[in-house]
Amino acid sequence: MPTTWSRTPEEFHKIYLANTDAFYRIGSANLAPELDEFMTKCALSLWSRAGGIGERHVQMANQIYSRTRPQPKWLLWNLTSSVCEDDVFLPPVFFWNLAESDAKRGTETSRTFIRMLTNILLYLAAVDDDVSYAEAEFITECTDRLTAICDTTGVRKSREGLNPLDYVTSGEPSFVEKHSKQVQTSGGSEAAPKQEEEKDPEKPNFDELMEQLDNLVGLETVKKEVKNLMNLVKVRKLRLENDLPVPPMSFHMVFLGNPGTGKTTVARLISGLYAAIGVLSKGQLVEVDRSGLVAGYVGQTALKTQEVIQSALGGVLFIDEAYSLSSGGENDFGREAIETLLKAMEDHRDDLVVIVAGYTGPMEGFITSNPGLESRFNRYFYFPDYDGKQLMDIFRIQCKKNSYVLTPEAEEAALSMFNELYEERNENFGNGRDVRNCFEDMVVRQSNRVAAMENPTKDDLISVLPEDLVDPEDEPEKEEAAEAPADNREEAAEAQEPAEKE
Repeated sequence: MPTTWSRTPEEFHKIYLANTDAFYRIGSANLAPELDEFMTKCALSLWSRAGGIGERHVQMANQIYSRTRPQPKWLLWNLTSSVCEDDVFLPPVFFWNLAESDAKRGTETSRTFIRMLTNILLYLAAVDDDVSYAEAEFITECTDRLTAICDTTGVRKSREGLNPLDYVTSGEPSFVEKHSKQVQTSGGSEAAPKQEEEKDPEKPNFDELMEQLDNLVGLETVKKEVKNLMNLVKVRKLRLENDLPVPPMSFHMVFLGNPGTGKTTVARLISGLYAAIGVLSKGQLVEVDRSGLVAGYVGQTALKTQEVIQSALGGVLFIDEAYSLSSGGENDFGREAIETLLKAMEDHRDDLVVIVAGYTGPMEGFITSNPGLESRFNRYFYFPDYDGKQLMDIFRIQCKKNSYVLTPEAEEAALSMFNELYEERNENFGNGRDVRNCFEDMVVRQSNRVAAMENPTKDDLISVLPEDLVDPEDEPEKEEAAEAPADNREEAAEAQEPAEKE
């Protein structure tokens, strides 16, 4: 990068051609239209971070065109009206294709693209002889997201690229001066930190994960199904190792049940178990709902969904309330997300598991809404509501984990409370979430009670009494309701007389 930052538009065009031509020699010249459009969008977002677009920026934007392309004719008014209002940087589709091709062929065209992008954006940031901190941060965001795609798809490592934050030229201290950590050596002098070699993440421990599964409250049928699934996968791998045929098998799943029944927890355990036995390469869980997949404009949903898929490769993509993707009608963008997911489930079937979850009725409608969903999801797990005793068990675990001790009277009162909560449950019943809310409310009441003591002991700090479980303001209402029949027997009898006469 030159130390003299001023460049005429014509000089910048030569720089642009030199960078793109070098890329086209190892990439594809057919990408020119898409690349030029992408670079223009990046330039607009870059300049908007620096405070806006002026005539100087228009001159530079008109130089963003490849050798075989016509020169654009931007004017200030139509360039400023084209500034992208979305703060999220979305990698272009052609870059994902480059990365996947590199991973298969052992090339590094996509990493060369990242270096080219960084170099061009640094020149564009220096249009006003200054690379601001905000501009450098934007370039870093772009390069980090693209690099993550390369790392995820398995593109081989290249030489280290440019660090945009090292090129900040404003009056404030440089990024290195402000943010680099100094390491004290044994002799007392300071040295720059050494970059640690990347280590392959350790595989999850299968036995530990199975123990965690066994320790979950309730869910006996689910636990049995997970164990059956793990045994099936183990035997399948053994047959493959011994050159025996194996029937086709889908690892994707549907979780059916109400909120708070442990669906996310079980999904996380399954992701780790799959990694432990070699079905998945990493074992991470990426949890999203409709808002994490669907965008508000035509064409953006596929990009947003693909970005989520890339982050989930090697692990499990868990989609909560998945039925919302198909509930918006024929023109809803949710259907675009579904089609993108179906393609990814086929393209990455060896290293991606998708689990969709939600209420039983809507989820059954979701699966039958698309033939592709029915063919890919054939394993169903049903998560029942927790009964009063199981809710009490969850509550005890919360208390033990946070060093609270229920007195015998509080134990009895809590069990009665959770039995009543279960018996009177409705469509808003939150299962484990309701227990968490009860625990948090208990902590507040217990804290208020202890804070009023003059010299509370350690036992006072950890003890939970029956009055800590119920809001005092609710007690008078219950007492009035209980006393009402006795106090108003005559009125109740009079109210029944007409009905009896009839």
